[in-house]
Amino acid sequence: MNAEEMKDAQSISGLDAAPAAADADATEADVSEADLDQEEQEKQPMTAGREGPVEAPPEGGEEVGAEKNGSVKLKILDDAEETFTGLNKEELLRVAGTPGWVRTRWTLLMVFWLGWLGMLVGAVLILLQTPGCRDLPNTSWWNEGPLYQIGNIQAFTDTKNLKGLEQKMDSLSQLKVKGLVVGPIHVAPPDEAMSLRFEEISDDAGNLDQFRGVLQAAHSKGISVVLDLTPNYRGSSGPWFSSNSVTNVAERLKSALVFWLNEGVDGVQLSGVEQLANVVPSLWADIRAIVQNSTDMDPKRGSKRLLLGVTESSSAEYVSALLSSTGVDLLISNVLTSGDPEPSRYADTIQTLYSNVSQERLTWNLGGRVEGHLASLVTQAHVRLYQLLLMTLPGTPVFNYGDEVGLMDGDSKFPKMLWDFEEELNGTLQEDQKERLSLRNFFCSVSELRVKARSLLYGDFSLLSNSSSSLVYLRVWDQNDRYLAAFNWGTEEEAALRMKHAALPLHATVALSTNVSTLPVGSSVDLMSLRLGPGQAALLKLPYSG
Repeated sequence: MNAEEMKDAQSISGLDAAPAAADADATEADVSEADLDQEEQEKQPMTAGREGPVEAPPEGGEEVGAEKNGSVKLKILDDAEETFTGLNKEELLRVAGTPGWVRTRWTLLMVFWLGWLGMLVGAVLILLQTPGCRDLPNTSWWNEGPLYQIGNIQAFTDTKNLKGLEQKMDSLSQLKVKGLVVGPIHVAPPDEAMSLRFEEISDDAGNLDQFRGVLQAAHSKGISVVLDLTPNYRGSSGPWFSSNSVTNVAERLKSALVFWLNEGVDGVQLSGVEQLANVVPSLWADIRAIVQNSTDMDPKRGSKRLLLGVTESSSAEYVSALLSSTGVDLLISNVLTSGDPEPSRYADTIQTLYSNVSQERLTWNLGGRVEGHLASLVTQAHVRLYQLLLMTLPGTPVFNYGDEVGLMDGDSKFPKMLWDFEEELNGTLQEDQKERLSLRNFFCSVSELRVKARSLLYGDFSLLSNSSSSLVYLRVWDQNDRYLAAFNWGTEEEAALRMKHAALPLHATVALSTNVSTLPVGSSVDLMSLRLGPGQAALLKLPYSG
C-alpha cells in the first residue's frame, strides 16, 4: 500500500469509530431510561389497559430480572393463568339490572318449570297406562252407605218428638248410616185433601225448631236427611187421595218442596210415584226438576238432592221400567218378598235389575214403613243373614229403624224402639239384651266394611252359584280386595257350595260370619270345598293378586 492509500484507510477508520462511540453512548442512555421506566411500571398497578405495545413473551413467560442474551425480560401472565376473585356488591347490583341478566334469569326459570311439568306429565301417563286401573265412578252420597227409615217419631225415642231424634244422633252415627229418611211429619188429616199442610209439622212430632236441630246434628255427623212428604200417609184412599185431587195436591207440593229444600233437607221421599207420573206428567216433571236440579253448596255432603220413590210392586221388570219412566233416583219396592225365601228367584231378580239398571240407582230393602220390620218378615235366626245380604248387593241398602237390633212388630207396624243395649239390665232381660247387642254389633261391622271396601261400594256383581236354598256371588272392583258373599237359607241341612270362576283362588279369608263358632273371622277356608251350616252366611275376602 502506498502512502496515499494508507492515508485514505486511516480516514475511513476514523469516520467509523466516531459513530460507534456515539452508538455506545446512546445504548447506555437507553438502558438507563429503561431502568427508570421499569421502576415506574413496578409502581403502577398491573392493568390490561396500559398504553403502548407490549411484546408477547414466550409461552410460560419469564421472571423479572432473568437475563437472556444480555437482555432483561418482564413476565406477563397468560390469559389462562389470570384468576377471578368474583364481583363485589356494587358490580352485582349493576349486573342484575341489565337486560341480559333478566333474559338469562327468565330462561333458567322456564327451563326449571318445563322440567317439572315434563316429569308430572310423565307420571300421569304412567298411571293412566297402568293395566286394569279404573276411575272411581261419579256416585252420589246415597250410594255410599245405608239409608235408615224412621217412619214414626213417637215410637223412636222416649221424648216422642224430634228433639229425641237429635239426641240419638251419636248412636245412629255408629251404625255408619249415610242418610235418615224421616217422617212423614207434616199435618195431614186422614183423607182430607183440603186440610193438608205440607209446610207445617204435626204437634205429635215436634216443631220446626226441633227439626232444624235434627238437620244440624245430622249434618255435623256427615248424615244426610231425607224428608218423607207422602201426602195422605194417614189415610186409606191412596197417597194422592182421589184422581180429582191429584192435580191440586201436586201443585201445593211444589211450593212445599221449595220450602223444605231451603231449610236444608237433602232429599224427599214420595209414595205412589207411578200414579202421579201417569195422571199429571207435567206436574211430575216440575216436581223432579225442583228436587233434582236443586244444589247444596256444602261440599262435605255433596251437591245432589235425592228423589226417593216408593212402589208396592214386587216385579223386577216393572221396577226397572218404573225407574226409567218416573226418573226417580232410587225406588223402594217389594222385589225381595217376605216370608219363606226363594234363593233361586232372588238370583233371577237381582240379575234382572243389575242387568237393566245402573248400579247407582238400585235399592234393596225388606220391610219398611208400611210392610213392617225385618225380624217380623223373616225368621229371627235369619236376621244377620239378611243384614249381610242387603249390605253386600250392588246398590243402596235401606233399613227400617230397629232392624239393627232385631226389633219385631207387635200390634202396630211402629213398635217402640229398644235402646236397652245402652243400659245395664239385670235378671232375665240380660239374655235378650245380649242378643240385641250382638245383632247391632254385627250390623255395625257389616256397614263399616261396606263403607270402606271399594269392591262392595262400586264393584261388579257376578253370580257364582244358586240353588233352592243357597246363593253365592262375587263383588270385584279394579285392583282391590274381592269379596265373596255366600248364604244358606236351609234350616236343617248343611250346604256344600260349588263355584267356578277364573278369579277365584284356592283359599279365602273369613271377613264376616253369622256363626263365628264354625267360621271364625280371620280364618282361612278352602273355596273348592266351602260348606255353610243351616241359616248361615259368610263374607269372604279374596286379596287382589294381579
